[in-house]
Amino acid sequence: MSSLLANTVIILILAAMVVAACVYIYREKKNGRRCIGCPMSGSCTKKTDSCDHR
Repeated sequence: MSSLLANTVIILILAAMVVAACVYIYREKKNGRRCIGCPMSGSCTKKTDSCDHR
């Protein structure tokens, strides 16, 4: 029985992580950020479609 409980807890934690990531992506896209995680995402020009700032 404890194996079932442990598996359920692990599945719930993983599901919560996936939901949190989806909410984060949704909010960032709603704010107009094109490249999530890019340090220059707020100041990218509209001409470029990539986030390759090297």
